[in-house]
Amino acid sequence: MNPPRTDARRHHDPEVRGFASDNYAGAHPEILVAIALANGGHQVAYGEDDYTENLQRIIRSHFGATAEAFPVFNGTGANVVALQAVTDRWGAVICAESAHINVDEGGAPERMGGLKLLTVPTPDGKLTPELIDRQAWGWEDEHRAMPQVVSITQSTELGTLYTPEEIRAICEHAHAHGMKVHLDGSRIANAAASLNVPMRTFTNAVGVDILSLGGTKNGALFGEAVVVINQDAVRRMKHLRKLSMQLASKMRFVSVQLEALLAKDLWLRNARHANEMAQRLAEGVRAVHGVEILYPVQANGVFAKLPHDVSERLQKRFRFYFWDENAGVVRWMCSFDTTEDDVDTFVAALKEEMAR
Repeated sequence: MNPPRTDARRHHDPEVRGFASDNYAGAHPEILVAIALANGGHQVAYGEDDYTENLQRIIRSHFGATAEAFPVFNGTGANVVALQAVTDRWGAVICAESAHINVDEGGAPERMGGLKLLTVPTPDGKLTPELIDRQAWGWEDEHRAMPQVVSITQSTELGTLYTPEEIRAICEHAHAHGMKVHLDGSRIANAAASLNVPMRTFTNAVGVDILSLGGTKNGALFGEAVVVINQDAVRRMKHLRKLSMQLASKMRFVSVQLEALLAKDLWLRNARHANEMAQRLAEGVRAVHGVEILYPVQANGVFAKLPHDVSERLQKRFRFYFWDENAGVVRWMCSFDTTEDDVDTFVAALKEEMAR
C-alpha cells in the first residue's frame, strides 16, 4: 500500500542537532507508531477513551495502587493544575528560587493558578528541611499567604538529583507542618535512570502527594500528566484541569504516547541514553582548559562557565542557551536522539573556539 499523500514539505535539516534543550528533539519513532495505532475510528472524547483507561493501569504499576493520571497538554499546565489542586485560594507554595515554576513559566502559577510562590535561594537547586523553614511560618497570619505546599523538582533545574532519602525527609517535614508535597517531574525519567531506581522509590514510596509527569522531554510529541498519589490531598481534579484549559478533547493521542513510554522501558532507554551523552559531553569538556563545569552532572544537562565571546562564537555553530549571561554560564542539554558524534563534534568545536 502506498503511504498516505501529504502536501506538507520538510522545512528543516533532520541531521542538525544542538544542545539547547531536550524539547528541541523530535518525537521518538515508537511514539509516532503509537499515535498512528490510536488513530482511525471514533473514540469517546475528553478522556473517556480506551487509551486513557489503560493508561491508569500503567500509572498504578509505577506509582502505586492509589495513583491516578490526568493527561494534560504541557508541563506548565501540569504544574499549574497540580498546584491548584493542593492549595486554597489563600495558599502559597514553597520552592527553590531556581525552580521552573518560578523562573520559566511566565508567572503562570501565580497569575493563572492564583497562588503565591515563596522562594528560597539554594546552592544546587535542591531544597532541604532547613531551607524550607525559611518560608514555612506564619500560618495564622492573615497578612501573609499561607504556606500549604512544598514543590521540588526531580531532576532539578541545575541538573542535580535528590536521593530518595532526601525527598523522604522533605515529605516528613512538610507533612509535619500540615503541608503537601508536589514533585515537578518534567525530567523524572532522567532522575530514575541516573539513580537506577524505579520512579516509585522517590515518589509514592517516600510521601510525595502529587506530581507532574513529563513526557515531552523524554521523547513524546506533546503531552504530560498530573499524577495524583494521595487522593485525600486533592479536590475536583477534573474540574481544575478543564478550567485551566488543559483538557484535551482527543485525549487518546496524549494517553497513547504516555502508554508507549511507560508500558515497558522506552522511558528508561531514552533517559539512560540522554544521561550517557551528558556524561560523555562532561568528560570531553573537562579536558578543555579554561572551561569550568559548575554542578555535578547527574542527569542530562551540563552547566559550564567559559569566556562570553567563546560562547557567542560557539552559538553560531550550535544552538544552546546562556543560563546566566552576566556570569558567562551556559547550559548544554542532551536528548534521547543525541549521538556520540554530536557530542564529539561539539567538544572539538569548543576546543577550536577556546584556542582562538
